[in-house]
Amino acid sequence: MSPPLTTTTTSIFSPSKPPPPLYTFLFFTSLCFLAFFYILNPSQNPKTTIFHTTTLFLSSSSNSTISSYLHSLTLHSHLAGTNPSLDTVNYVFSFFKKLKLETHIREYQVLLSYPVKSTLSAHFSNGSFVNFNMNEFVDISESEKIVAPYHAYSPSGTVHAKVVFVNYGREVDYNALGVLGVNVSGCVVLARKGGGLNRGGVVKIAESKGAVAVLLYAEEGRLSGGVERGTVMRGAGDPLTPGWAGVEGGERLGLEDSEVLERFPKIPSLPLSFGNADVILGSLGGRAGPPEWRHSVDRRSRVLRVGPGPTMGEKKVTIIHNVFAVIKGLEEPDRYVILGNHRDAWTYGAVDPNSGTAALLDIARRYALLMQKGWKPRRTIILGSWDAEEFGMVGSTEWVEQNLVNLGAKAVAYLNVDCAVQGPGFFAGATPQLDNLVIDVTKKVKDPEAEGATVYEKWAAKNQVNTIQRLSGVDSDFAPFLQHAGIPSIDIYYGRAKGSGIRIIFRNFVVGHGIIGATSLLVLFFPTFGSCFGIVTHSGVSVLEVGVMVEAKEETGRNPAWSKLNPVERIITSDFPVYHTAFDSYEWLTKHADPLFHRHVAVAGIWGLLALHLADESILPFDYLTYVEQLQRHTGSLSKLLDHSISLHPLVNSIQELASAARGVEYEIKQLREQESRGDHVDLKLRALNDRLMLAERGFLDVEGLQGRQWFKHLIYGPPSDYESKLEFFPGIADALSQSTRKSQQNRQAAIQHEIWRVARAIERAASALKGNLT
Repeated sequence: MSPPLTTTTTSIFSPSKPPPPLYTFLFFTSLCFLAFFYILNPSQNPKTTIFHTTTLFLSSSSNSTISSYLHSLTLHSHLAGTNPSLDTVNYVFSFFKKLKLETHIREYQVLLSYPVKSTLSAHFSNGSFVNFNMNEFVDISESEKIVAPYHAYSPSGTVHAKVVFVNYGREVDYNALGVLGVNVSGCVVLARKGGGLNRGGVVKIAESKGAVAVLLYAEEGRLSGGVERGTVMRGAGDPLTPGWAGVEGGERLGLEDSEVLERFPKIPSLPLSFGNADVILGSLGGRAGPPEWRHSVDRRSRVLRVGPGPTMGEKKVTIIHNVFAVIKGLEEPDRYVILGNHRDAWTYGAVDPNSGTAALLDIARRYALLMQKGWKPRRTIILGSWDAEEFGMVGSTEWVEQNLVNLGAKAVAYLNVDCAVQGPGFFAGATPQLDNLVIDVTKKVKDPEAEGATVYEKWAAKNQVNTIQRLSGVDSDFAPFLQHAGIPSIDIYYGRAKGSGIRIIFRNFVVGHGIIGATSLLVLFFPTFGSCFGIVTHSGVSVLEVGVMVEAKEETGRNPAWSKLNPVERIITSDFPVYHTAFDSYEWLTKHADPLFHRHVAVAGIWGLLALHLADESILPFDYLTYVEQLQRHTGSLSKLLDHSISLHPLVNSIQELASAARGVEYEIKQLREQESRGDHVDLKLRALNDRLMLAERGFLDVEGLQGRQWFKHLIYGPPSDYESKLEFFPGIADALSQSTRKSQQNRQAAIQHEIWRVARAIERAASALKGNLT
């Protein structure tokens, strides 16, 4: 009988033949090294690919956690530089710390402005007078904790003068008054907010017309009884440290320095409630206002004098706090993707800005969960909580100025959210090379308003995808990053555009079979939230306010019942009804803006995914062909404002050069992706390509900045000096156009042509950076 078959096995673990100790040591060392490498290297661990990271990130969303964060942040009013604001500093800092994120606080000493006393009275020709209550009707226990309504940086003063209503306070409004023979010199002007002007613009124009003070009210305040606070300082950042950070022991300009004084208005201003403004409007006399205004001003008057007095405020240097959490990148730790939101508020700040703060904290929570599962980003992610934005983007500006060189060399992109949720409807603003990234990400996030749809599908259905806005305004913290440092930027929120709706005014209109007033005005107001408010009648002028969703804007264009109407005024109304008031509370937001916090979840999802793609993709998802297309459209719009004596050839040629560079990059990206898929070593090539994609935006900066406003360096996107400019791009050209009316024909042409050349050279610099070659 043959012996049974046996299997001979050899094992290094066999006790009969113990392996040499050196072999055992090397083997276990190799295993440990490989395990460590596969855990930490995202490019080798399939669980941490972009797809899996995205899935894990989205699946960990939670509306209840966002709600709890917002509730904690809005327990008290927290104006920047005050003791209550320290509670939110500590809350955000402790939150990041508990997630075991690298956390730190950066302090700055800056000039802020606070109210001391403000009064307003109206004196009538019959000897009677009214002393107005300047505060809002809020809970008595909280009223002393809330800063009184005021305009930050408004000068102190006492004024007694007649009042003139100036509509929105635009140049066209003063021109209309001039036609009626009304001169505002020496008068207090009363204006309603809107018409494309910010409050600083209203005051500046009034000052130029010889007015002695400004009273400003927001019509949205009629819904809440609130009074809108805000800043009237010009520009961004600490006025005492223009261009450098306000650090302890650093240089500061004096309060009487001419460069500082230029930032502040010279006449006092006060915000009013709609109710107080309505009392004044109801007492105006003199000539009847233009027909388009009469729903607000066509009333008989008994007012002799109206004026703020005394109005006193103080400017003082105080400490503000930016809070940061840092997630270091594994492969490119010196490349930064920055998410930012400001934390300070005029009062409780539930919508503005802490809806965004709550979303930022939830993103941090979700990132921490990803890290627990072994994820680390390829590039470093920075979460920034800014202070003193409401005073003029002060906290973010000081940080950008302090870190300008490093940001210029290493920042990939800045992703901003101010108010995460104001109401329904998704809004996005971006520099053009990021448009496609925004679109791609919105295809992955569930829409909070349409069951079974993505944000993109709802957005596209409303034909808004092709209207990604550009970031030329100085109205949030993207301004220093883009307009001073040239960092590609995105700004997103829910609430459609930065306006709560559309106001369309018609004269002599017909509804159905009836006529409402032979010479009446119909005012249609389409807010982004709310219900029907009914009909308000002012001295025979019928005003119909219809509270429907903003989507009605599109419906009015298609509905035959409206197609025959001729609007005399069509203006985007500003902000949400409780904007900058004491009623911007957790209770208001949960009742009106986002009861179930589904919109907050959507914003956090989009915001966080944008950062993940920018931090983790081996090739930065930038598309400069989109930038080329946008520049071509800008040039086409500009051409309609110029005569044939001014040449656009420099612009056209430079855009063609950028297009050539962008096409070359697209071909290079295609080849690198093929090499990556074959496992070729392309790390150095990727690094070089990504640097060119990142740095191309810096080419649009000009070291001299805009003329007279040198802090603003970006020649494609930035604020024009003329608040009523028709250009929302090419700010230097816009300034030359608005200022040319005061010059001779020859000088006018030369000034505009020079600015066109400056923009052309900036585009050439961007093209050169994209190519990466020296000339």
